[in-house]
Amino acid sequence: MARKGWHTQESEGALILARRLPARFDLSVETRLPPVGRKARLAHQVRQDLWRALRSLRGFSPCVSVREVDGATVLRAGGQLDAAAPRALAEARLAAVLHDDDNRRRWLRWSR
Repeated sequence: MARKGWHTQESEGALILARRLPARFDLSVETRLPPVGRKARLAHQVRQDLWRALRSLRGFSPCVSVREVDGATVLRAGGQLDAAAPRALAEARLAAVLHDDDNRRRWLRWSR
């Protein structure tokens, strides 16, 4: 299903949000969160924050995967990279977004 140019795929309890299909995770970072009620809302919020942090990265297109594992939400954020870029710096920015306490509280509140 596409929503304003974003594709959402659900299979086997996992949700993937991407601009282009098939979704590619050339860059990615994972984190665990408490269980959420609305995976799609969580994915869209994370995608927005990723884009804000990495919009200057040429050829970057965000992708977010949300799945439930052992009573927790496993969030994988990253995306497709179509140009040469400093991978370590990009992944450090991704990790900073995912591990920011204010972001995490807002995401959880929004995805209840």
